Amino acid sequence: MIVAGVMSGTSADGIDVAIARIFGRDLSLRYDLLHHFHLTYSRPVRSLILSEMNSSHTNVADLARLNFLLAELYADAVRKAQKESGIRALDLVGCHGQTIYHQGTPLQFLGKRISCTWQTGDGSVLAARLGIPVVTDFRPADMAAGGKGAPLVPFFDFVSLRHRTRGRIAQNLGGIANLTAIPARAKAEDVIAFDTGPGNMVIDALTEKLFDRAYDLNGNIARRGAPIEAAVRRALRHRFFAERPPKTSGREQFGREFSEALKRWCGRCRREDVIATATAITARSIGDALRHFVIKKNARYRDYVVSGGGVKNVTLMKMLAEQVIPLGLRLQRMEEYGVESEAKEALAFAVLAYQTWRKRPSNLPSATGARKPAVLGKLSLP
Repeated sequence: MIVAGVMSGTSADGIDVAIARIFGRDLSLRYDLLHHFHLTYSRPVRSLILSEMNSSHTNVADLARLNFLLAELYADAVRKAQKESGIRALDLVGCHGQTIYHQGTPLQFLGKRISCTWQTGDGSVLAARLGIPVVTDFRPADMAAGGKGAPLVPFFDFVSLRHRTRGRIAQNLGGIANLTAIPARAKAEDVIAFDTGPGNMVIDALTEKLFDRAYDLNGNIARRGAPIEAAVRRALRHRFFAERPPKTSGREQFGREFSEALKRWCGRCRREDVIATATAITARSIGDALRHFVIKKNARYRDYVVSGGGVKNVTLMKMLAEQVIPLGLRLQRMEEYGVESEAKEALAFAVLAYQTWRKRPSNLPSATGARKPAVLGKLSLP
């Protein structure tokens, strides 16, 4: 099948579309990435999305409108990807949607313990605009089976990176950072995967607040600063970092309130130092996660494969290298495995949609905590 995967992550910077040829199924599944396309959100759209995420006060009408607006934008992005690539016919689309809220741990609510999630961008509208079947809303099926609904990309990591003799760790640097650790000769139940904490999210938020820029281009601002060690240590005392996997995070833990607190903890310092501090928190939280939850379990991990928008941040990558190289890991990028770093998550949802179309499960219970494998997503027909 020719499948388009559509991803808009917690950074809310835009939409990635990956078009792939996919064949086989389950662990014998294979793919060829045919094209990657990125559509940047306009500033008003991004502002609306960010204002609705983790908001204590919101407008229900705006949320409903955003659901339909994003479907139109996803359709635009897919059509532009097709035009740019020359690929006229698609068989299927897998669209993650834009996460507005995610609570993977059950909490008491009106007499029931409830976990919940919300990825917006209506599948019926997207299917109608493109004229092909669309799979959306991947997380709830895993949560219905007792999982946290995230991370879901580990299935793709396992299919792509498992090896007979080399243990590999896949690290994504999106708005939230997450990893998938795949021991040598691993079975699905051997995979360790979880969110490590903030990726680009806190860096972006503070860069926008202090410099009126959407992100720290190439890490140039952080490079001119120096981390405030007391603020780094205080941030890393956040209870999320001590939780054992499986675990998931988002703006609920590391959104606006966390960014504002970090700025206060930095005290009266240069703006560049604040960005350097946020960058150091991402790198060191990943290093701590590797040491506490991964490396000690298996000494044969050798390859550390990084993807996501954060790979462009030279300062972050340098700080990350300082964390992982002493652990005996070889720092690599996803490009070495034939996939653009920024295309990976969109490609993963193309693969998950393909599995769903085949009525095959694509969560990894060892990663999400689900009681059993689940067929993910909801199917919208044109």
